[in-house]
Amino acid sequence: MWSWWLLSRGEILIEMKRSIVIVIFLVSFSVLNGQVRQDFDNVLFAKEFSKEVSVFKAKTFLIQNILNLDKNTTQFEVVALAAAGSGELTTLMYRCLSQKKEGLILGFYGNYWNKEGVIYQGYKFKNLPRDKAFLFLDKIETKIKENKNFLQSNSNSNNIVFRFDDMQILVWYENLSYNLRIYWGDFDATWEQTAYKRTKKRFKRNIEEINIIENSDNYYDNYR
Repeated sequence: MWSWWLLSRGEILIEMKRSIVIVIFLVSFSVLNGQVRQDFDNVLFAKEFSKEVSVFKAKTFLIQNILNLDKNTTQFEVVALAAAGSGELTTLMYRCLSQKKEGLILGFYGNYWNKEGVIYQGYKFKNLPRDKAFLFLDKIETKIKENKNFLQSNSNSNNIVFRFDDMQILVWYENLSYNLRIYWGDFDATWEQTAYKRTKKRFKRNIEEINIIENSDNYYDNYR
């Protein structure tokens, strides 16, 4: 009787281990397919984009739209800067020393519905080369400073809007903080002040780091 009980207990432990392995596999498979693999015509079935997934997708965008590929090996970097709390906008920095290219990528994400009523999330990237990126980030800060009194005089009711390139930027003041909405094509992304400031700070810091390399190696003598 005792040996039979030990055998049954051992069998139970084996079955429990098998069940745990199966559950882990199913969860991992679901996450992988839900965030990355189910991709069709820039439509991704996922609840939201993380910075990691944005980096994953931005690499393809760079290879297909920005970098010039030939028979030589091309080295490049993609760094996630900040993700908006809304999940609708992620910022990334890229640079390719050999091709003298660097800049800011805005990753826009939005919800769509197919004919079956299933919610999908479409995405698209906008490239801002280095100088244009600084103009974009600086213009936002300048416009806020110029209209500070107006915006704060009637919280959430007073707004300003301005254009940059093919984007429209809406700004308002609420809960002691500025909020932004970036309209670009079919996308409407909310970008809170924290994510904006984090983007600007990290982008500037990364640019300064690469400038140190440029100056020490005279890498961009013919670039500026």
